[in-house]
Amino acid sequence: MTISKPPQRIISLSSSNTEILFALGLESRVVGVDQYSNYPPSAKSKPAVGGFADPDLEKIVALEPDLVLGTSIHVKSILPELERRGLTTVIIDPKNVSGVLDSVRLVAKITGQQKEASAVISGMQAKIDSVQSAVKGAKPVRVFFEISPDLYTAGPGTFVNDVLQMAGGANIAAGAGTDWPQLSQESLILADPEVILLADQPADVTPEMVAARPGWSEVSAVKNKRILVINDDLTSRPGPRVVDGLEFVAKALHPDRVK
Repeated sequence: MTISKPPQRIISLSSSNTEILFALGLESRVVGVDQYSNYPPSAKSKPAVGGFADPDLEKIVALEPDLVLGTSIHVKSILPELERRGLTTVIIDPKNVSGVLDSVRLVAKITGQQKEASAVISGMQAKIDSVQSAVKGAKPVRVFFEISPDLYTAGPGTFVNDVLQMAGGANIAAGAGTDWPQLSQESLILADPEVILLADQPADVTPEMVAARPGWSEVSAVKNKRILVINDDLTSRPGPRVVDGLEFVAKALHPDRVK
């Protein structure tokens, strides 16, 4: 793919890509976003082009973009139609935290915002280095990252798993056979997580509700009251704020080391 000049009308099909664009100072060039793009707050004022998994092709075409930023979920669902219409589309799909830095660099290169990217990446790397230095040598803390009250979680190869490991955690689902496994109550209790992170805000799950679950009273995280609600946007979105999520998780796992 050749992009001869910096695009001026950009559509983002994911909240993470929207956050990258805004962090690079490209707000004025963003003409459309997915309906879940809520950060920064000004992103919500941009025209919505449908959901993350089901963007509206007609709305995208009507906005006449010269660049569309998608993710791997869009490769089969809408990418062929976008290419058929001659719309330049780039897939941004980092698999880990370091990949986010690469994504920022790529978007900056495409849009001519290398100077802005340098500042963004420098700030992100400083926070990453600070966390890594703080947890270096610490015993990994067993952690359960709850996505839903029916015990779905993040498994091996996922972006979230990388965050947990970098923060000094031992993901109790790291050995699962799928990316997003559903744990049984028995296996979770046996794994005995020392910290539970609740990322299931849509279900309004609270630490008190988790502590009251039948059979959970002997789980270390429950006994020691180490159940925390986490803003899932910070850990599941591969965008610039992931370093804030990394720092939050590190503080939850190693409060004696990360201040």
